[in-house]
Amino acid sequence: MRHLLDTVSLTRAEAISLLDIAEEMTLVSAREVKKLPVLRGRTVVNLFFEDSTRTRLSFEAAAKRLSADVLNFSAKGSSVSKGESLQDTVQTISAMGADALVVRHSGSGTPHRLAHTGWIDVPVINAGDGTHEHPTQALLDAFTLRRALGGFPASGAVKDGPRGRGLDGAKVAIVGDILHSRVARSNVHLLARLGAEVHLIAPPTLLPWGAETWPVTLHYDLDEALSGVDFAALMMLRVQHERMHESFFPNEREYSRLWGLSASRLDRLPAETFIMHPGPMNRGFEISAAAADSRRTLILDQVENGVSVRMAVLYRLLTGQEDHNE
Repeated sequence: MRHLLDTVSLTRAEAISLLDIAEEMTLVSAREVKKLPVLRGRTVVNLFFEDSTRTRLSFEAAAKRLSADVLNFSAKGSSVSKGESLQDTVQTISAMGADALVVRHSGSGTPHRLAHTGWIDVPVINAGDGTHEHPTQALLDAFTLRRALGGFPASGAVKDGPRGRGLDGAKVAIVGDILHSRVARSNVHLLARLGAEVHLIAPPTLLPWGAETWPVTLHYDLDEALSGVDFAALMMLRVQHERMHESFFPNEREYSRLWGLSASRLDRLPAETFIMHPGPMNRGFEISAAAADSRRTLILDQVENGVSVRMAVLYRLLTGQEDHNE
């Protein structure tokens, strides 16, 4: 692997290898001194043209736990606001000694462009590009789910863990604003590659054109889907109002009534169904407080595991090695 730009091009073996490396990294995160010297002297640049809390901090924590130096770039207040081009920005940062770029951008395909134009010669990691993909989010979701379904703690250090396993046979539902969700797209490709049975549940207006050709089962009625399939996990998505320029549903109350994970729907779920959400959550809209705070919710585990998964990605891309043994 030279870059991590999407999940559609990840093979099953590559994905499982990254998840297995992340298992090793959880052991590092559980130590009193949460550090490995493997990236000492390297510089990781978080190049964020979009606002972010979880992803940027997670990548920063991951790089620092591997002993890398970290530079954080935010488009706000930078020369970008003065009209500097993307090419000049990344080449300037690369000239400062960057060894890897973590890129988040509102334009779909931007990380691919940086990786293949020849402007820079360092690994590029896609931290979310427009409505295209968010591969590390999908990896941390798969990592969390693989642990939970395997009977291992959803987070925290486990010496053996579910190494070598995929998600074969697991039924996973992704619910909500599929149309604008890069997380949904990355998860569809990765979960299917790992052997899961993926279901998309959304109003027709919030499903992208061509979704029927994806390796998924489509549903338009949440209650009907929940009554017909025993899901291993429900992944609720935030409705992305900031990307909407027209009306996709009557109003928030109607959306919540028809497609939100209410307390009553939570009560009707099988006891073994896990609840997931990539964050940030809109409590009372796509997910109720009862569901968000339920014992079977993996939301905070996803956040915690994100550091280990991003450590694995940085380690794999910057060292070229496939495993790290303690």
